[in-house]
Amino acid sequence: MLSRKTKRIILKIISMFSVVRGYNIPIIVLAQYLSAIFIMAREKRALVVLLDFNLFIIVIVSSLTIASGYIINNFYDSKKDLINRPNKSKIDHIVSQKTKLQVYFTLNFIVALLAMLVSFRAVLFFSTYIFLIWFYSHKLKKYPIIGNLTASFLAILPFFALLLYYKNLYPEIFAHATFLFLLLFIREIIKDLENIKGDIANDYKTIPVIYGELFAKKTITILTVVTVIPVYFLVEIYEVGYMDIYFYVSLIFLILFLLFLWKANNKVEYLQLHFILKFLVVTGVFSIVLIDPAVLIHGRAFLKI
Repeated sequence: MLSRKTKRIILKIISMFSVVRGYNIPIIVLAQYLSAIFIMAREKRALVVLLDFNLFIIVIVSSLTIASGYIINNFYDSKKDLINRPNKSKIDHIVSQKTKLQVYFTLNFIVALLAMLVSFRAVLFFSTYIFLIWFYSHKLKKYPIIGNLTASFLAILPFFALLLYYKNLYPEIFAHATFLFLLLFIREIIKDLENIKGDIANDYKTIPVIYGELFAKKTITILTVVTVIPVYFLVEIYEVGYMDIYFYVSLIFLILFLLFLWKANNKVEYLQLHFILKFLVVTGVFSIVLIDPAVLIHGRAFLKI
């Protein structure tokens, strides 16, 4: 039998895992490594990239920054989450607000120390990232469009850390980033539709709250149609190997997504739409391998010989 103290510690660990959304962190780590191997440093062998100490630090620092971002976002959203996510909120509240802030500042301090091992530029980048997440959580997320744009931008910012490190500005990188940004932007508006009751109660001026659900759906529809542009460039102009299969399948899913969107009118249905977008984002991470599976063994520099 576990003692009360042990049970309390386990519950706090589970609570903090929920607050930092620990289930998302491994996906972010995987996405950064796969992006480095197949896109950013594609001339190098996979093993060389995996053993790169500076890249390892950048990935760890990115993960810690995102975790601290989830904490500060949870801190400011605690009242809203009581309405929108009552079950998750109960788990999150096992850890006190004071403890959350202590962990938040500790993680940010560790981020600064680790970033120093890479360069001063890395310290500056991640310090700015931390500030932007705080400013978004504290102010910007309460405003329509600006909040959605900022949240989507912050979600892809860790990949710009890789760009700064490798300094390889391949044009297809921006096409990949645009497609991901659009999916995340759409997801943010879907989340606003999910959370409309809590947003109204806590005076969050989101797109559905200010302009109505119909306007939100029209905006999502336009953004979904716009995803065709980066997909066209990735499939027809740039070389993405077998990953074009993912993009074709994504377009099919997005068509179905739009059909369900215009029928949706309650939280459960918006959650299902949210799941579709999350599925596309996660499968997109794993699909990066399809760009050129042989890179895992030889690297593209070897294949050109």
